[in-house]
Amino acid sequence: MQRPTELVAAILSSLLATPALAAQDAPPAEQANAPSAPQASATSPDDAESLAKKLSNPVASLISVPFQANLDFGVGLTDSGDKMTLNIQPVVPIGITQNANLIVRTIVPVIFQTDLRGDDVSDFGLGDTVQSFFYSPKKPTAGGIIWGAGPVFLYPSGTSKYTTSDKWGAGPTFVVLKQFGPTTIGLLANHIWSVAGSDARPDVSSTFLQPFLAYTTKRATTYGLNTESTYDWKTKQWSVPINVTVAQLVRIGRQPVSFTLGGRYYVARPKFGPDWGVRFVTTLLFPK
Repeated sequence: MQRPTELVAAILSSLLATPALAAQDAPPAEQANAPSAPQASATSPDDAESLAKKLSNPVASLISVPFQANLDFGVGLTDSGDKMTLNIQPVVPIGITQNANLIVRTIVPVIFQTDLRGDDVSDFGLGDTVQSFFYSPKKPTAGGIIWGAGPVFLYPSGTSKYTTSDKWGAGPTFVVLKQFGPTTIGLLANHIWSVAGSDARPDVSSTFLQPFLAYTTKRATTYGLNTESTYDWKTKQWSVPINVTVAQLVRIGRQPVSFTLGGRYYVARPKFGPDWGVRFVTTLLFPK
């Protein structure tokens, strides 16, 4: 089985090659925004720039399926381990009234990690699933604020003792943001407490904070900056990776797809946590 470090070159090659192929089929940005192109006109709510901005909004009325690969390095007892997490993250908006949506965001992690215990042994399997439900008004407030709030749940779907907490969990979650011009700024947060599960495993009490900033150009390129901070109230430890990303939205045939490349550095990490990492994301979009 390949180590995550060996996968980096292959993933980079795939990401760089695919947009190039898509660009051969897709019209130039100027043509894509021209009125003569009905599938991506400047007045269409789902043109490339508009779709790219919607991706920066966690509660946008847009079905999307991101495949987010995170490769983290310097993990484990000897700081020599590697960890790859492929998060499958479908986002589905459901219209519940004329004025509000229920946004269902699910994260299913597939984990491959090696040499975490200094024994050159690898672990592979599913991790625990996190599912959030946001009640969100379809229109921003008078001040331009977009928000959503609801419950978040933790399901012990992990298939290995090294990839699961063996706990069921629940708690509150919310997101608040504002989009003005090409800029998006906001905060997504949740807290999960364990409510059931194996008595042999530690209880869960974890806060997640994700302030985010994004800037989208007219060519549907998005530059992003965020942290995905987690505080474990049981061990009293922070994990604070700072992520810097660049994303490009293209069309492959009629299918809009976003490709993201990013790097992350942990300004704070728990015991045996990673030092740094890289991120690759492919997101399929299904505009209504």
